[in-house]
Amino acid sequence: LPAWVRDAAQILKGNVERYVFISTISVYGEPKTDPDETALTEKYEGTDPYKETLEAMKSGGYKTYGPLKALSEREAEKWFPGKTLIIRPGLIVGPRDETDRFTYWPVRIDRDGEVLAPGSPDDPVQFIDARDLAEWTIRMVENGETGIYNATGPAKTLGIGGMLDQIKAALKSNARFTWVTEDFLAQQKVQPWSDMPVWTGRESGLARAKIDRAMSKGLTFRPLAETARDTLAWFRSLPQDRQLKMRAGLTPEREAEVLAAWHKNKA
Repeated sequence: LPAWVRDAAQILKGNVERYVFISTISVYGEPKTDPDETALTEKYEGTDPYKETLEAMKSGGYKTYGPLKALSEREAEKWFPGKTLIIRPGLIVGPRDETDRFTYWPVRIDRDGEVLAPGSPDDPVQFIDARDLAEWTIRMVENGETGIYNATGPAKTLGIGGMLDQIKAALKSNARFTWVTEDFLAQQKVQPWSDMPVWTGRESGLARAKIDRAMSKGLTFRPLAETARDTLAWFRSLPQDRQLKMRAGLTPEREAEVLAAWHKNKA
């Protein structure tokens, strides 16, 4: 939030060499297509950004998330001109990610059986292992870097089909993918991102953020197989009641219901 940045800056200004702000690719405005760091950012439509609260953001369905992050970037630059490093990550994944927004897939694929796969196998996806993001950010600070950088991955374009296949191979799973069209999923009220994690559906432009600038500064990515295995191992270490309550994706019952409807529709 802009007020958080301002409050921190009032204490830190004159006492630090650099201010690092972890932003988000959600700052990008329309059109959300292949954005690089120069793309337009979301416009804040509220009355006073300094009075915004996390609670208000949550109650509003996070509609102000992107605009307020964009304003927070500018707040940081205002207080630390020429000394600000702004990182815009995509979906951050890996062990200890309590949102389950990537974890759903290793867990579901490890369960085997028929897996509902959304849209088309070629629909692009982007994400970054938190460990890769953290290590690279530290190196950027150590090297005295400033400026704005998209930070997501992988290095080459990846479709959700490739992502699911790599997870399946990493886990030695016998899962079978059934691809269900976006239109049918919409009819069934199955939403991109929340119900089908990582997948953005028609908003696929956000899954094609350009990362050349960050890669030129040494951003690298561990194998997806490593992220998948480590994430599943972490999840399996959690208490059983937590494992039974995934925070993203479809419940087994809902997945079976949608798959049955799909097969009936195709018959």
